[in-house]
Amino acid sequence: MGYDMERFVGYVNEGLICCICRDVLQDPLQAPCEHAFCTSCIHGWLIHHNSCPEDRQFLDLSVLRPLYRYMRNDLNRLQLYCTNRGRGCEIVCSLESIDSHECDCEYTPIPCPNNACPVHVERRNLYNHVVVCEFRTRECPNGCGYVILGPEDAQHNCVAELRTELELLRSDMICQMEDGKQEMQSRLDSQRRHMVKRESLLQKDIEELKSQMSRMMTNMQALMAVERQHHQELEQAQREKHELLELIKNFPKDSLPPRNKSKKAIHSPPLSRQDSMKLKTWEATAI
Repeated sequence: MGYDMERFVGYVNEGLICCICRDVLQDPLQAPCEHAFCTSCIHGWLIHHNSCPEDRQFLDLSVLRPLYRYMRNDLNRLQLYCTNRGRGCEIVCSLESIDSHECDCEYTPIPCPNNACPVHVERRNLYNHVVVCEFRTRECPNGCGYVILGPEDAQHNCVAELRTELELLRSDMICQMEDGKQEMQSRLDSQRRHMVKRESLLQKDIEELKSQMSRMMTNMQALMAVERQHHQELEQAQREKHELLELIKNFPKDSLPPRNKSKKAIHSPPLSRQDSMKLKTWEATAI
């Protein structure tokens, strides 16, 4: 539906009137045949028809286009009264700005913001109504803190309301404590799992260190055994050296065999290691 013709001040061009509702165009669309319609009007028409309502030419939603710019400019410049003219608003403004004005018009009836209040009052009288509205929210005058939402709450029992409030607070506190307990339990479980995992890793490290220590002790014992053996061999060599030195010192020089005879092969039984070392030392000294 378009804008009521009686709201407009002055002459309205015939081209700006809807061909279906015969009111001034609202959200206009234009057919290829240049006839213009309100969007809601032509959509409703094409549900039951497939032709233009003026010249009966074929028409489909897909071929509808926005109004020409010069026609839209003419449409926006039209002057009309506010819809609240019957309530006292005398504002006349352009069609382009009428919606903005009517949203803020002081004479527009709006519903009371208080719940359950069925009254609609003009915007300019809203504050005065809210102050005295019997559905307005207010605290109990006896000081119990109960919020009175309507006339049926005016005779409430303050003691019962306080008990109810305490029960609600108690329930809320219990819920908070349970939530806190569950959160703490969850954190403790998480920390416990972390500690168990950490303990397992530390136990593995300890076992590894023990294994390394055992290997080190085994190697150390082997090294000590080798060192003792070397020490014993060194002491034995020292004793043999001392004996050889004593033997050489006490051996008479005139008892040395001739050099040519020493080269002859001597068939004798094999010497022991100690006798062999003494003989080699004696030969070296003799030479």
